[in-house]
Amino acid sequence: MDELLVIFTGVPLILFTLFVAPIWLILHYRSKKQVNQGLSSEEFAQLQTLAEKAEHMSERIHTLESILDEEAPKWRDRA
Repeated sequence: MDELLVIFTGVPLILFTLFVAPIWLILHYRSKKQVNQGLSSEEFAQLQTLAEKAEHMSERIHTLESILDEEAPKWRDRA
């Protein structure tokens, strides 16, 4: 009975230690390295473009809200 317990617990533990754990560690640290490298120049440019578009959209929303405040003062109560 003890031999079966060793087989059913020891063999999977050995296989995990020899095959799964090293692959897991390699993939983990590889992904950590990619995260720590930061943004590429293309990603940074794309982020800058999105930030500019968001700023422009914010200005347009502010303008539209001020127009609506003048023409229909109670428009905010409807939402």
